[in-house]
Amino acid sequence: MSSEESLEGKLFVQFVALTYLSYINKAMSENNLYKDYTMHELLDSLDLIECFEHPGHRPQVGEITKKQKELYKTLGVEIPASV
Repeated sequence: MSSEESLEGKLFVQFVALTYLSYINKAMSENNLYKDYTMHELLDSLDLIECFEHPGHRPQVGEITKKQKELYKTLGVEIPASV
């Protein structure tokens, strides 16, 4: 590591990521999503959503499939409309 601050920053990012993974794991267990998906498969399914940016305009979220909308709803997460 180049500095103590850099190491602390990386540890913080890992902590936040672990918090999100813990939430997703709990939501998947409560909604029986593990019978259809592994966590990796679920994250891959939601990773395909694109965000487009044009100078002078607000960023726009690309097309969200019906399956993705159902997954967001099942996980209790608001569907992204725009950023």
